Amino acid sequence: MAVPVLKQLSHLPVVVDPSHAAGRRDLVQPLSLAAAAAEQTGSIVEVHPNPEEAICDGPQALHADEFAEYAGLVERAAAVAGKAFSHA
Repeated sequence: MAVPVLKQLSHLPVVVDPSHAAGRRDLVQPLSLAAAAAEQTGSIVEVHPNPEEAICDGPQALHADEFAEYAGLVERAAAVAGKAFSHA
């Protein structure tokens, strides 16, 4: 809900962090899709090759081998909102 409000109130980019907002891996994708559809400027997500062994933030980190699929879904959600998406 905050993304469109912030975009109306500010000229600054709106970057969301669904990993820390949720604290749970299973919620990162739905929160990311919602933020992309709300026309976020960007997002930050935790990614790790083996989150179960991560020293920090493991429970909210996406598995590295699943990141490409995740990014594709977010890209499509952004396209629905008429926004271009690039991932690095």
